[in-house]
Amino acid sequence: MEKSGKVDRVKAVKRLSDKRNRTVASPEQHKVIDKEQTEFEEGQSVELLICERTEIGYRAIINDSREGLLYKNEVFQTLRKGQHIAGFIKKVRDDGKIDLCLQKPGAEKIDEVSGKILDALKAQGGSIAVDDKSPPEVIYRLFGASKKTFKKAIGALYKKRLILIESSGIRLAKSGLKHD
Repeated sequence: MEKSGKVDRVKAVKRLSDKRNRTVASPEQHKVIDKEQTEFEEGQSVELLICERTEIGYRAIINDSREGLLYKNEVFQTLRKGQHIAGFIKKVRDDGKIDLCLQKPGAEKIDEVSGKILDALKAQGGSIAVDDKSPPEVIYRLFGASKKTFKKAIGALYKKRLILIESSGIRLAKSGLKHD
């Protein structure tokens, strides 16, 4: 892409305010989005430009071409207008709308979080005071994962008999000490 095309695209994603003081897409932005009906696949890694916060989440421009939505109940970090951040396509809906997420969807994410949990347990002497009842913010800060993903990860580790779930948190099982 030419440099002037990139400059035009950057200008196109700037927002204007309407009479209700809401942030809306500029006419130039809609032309860019309509012109490039890029196909996305679920799980695809994308670059996001945060546009505005809404009642249900954050609107974002995907790879400078389409618009999508990050649902607020799936965002565990502070996002600001104009911020560039890596994300993933969660779902491409039948109506053409795109749901986004900041964490890798699917089993790969669970394996990644499981590894982080095992590493944290080993670093903390075999136990940590975090479990499925811990606040989502604490889980995200420690493991970079949603509470739902964390619960799936500890469930998988428990089924493999690598951890024990106790009232005070989670602890490495004897078999978990050998796992790398």
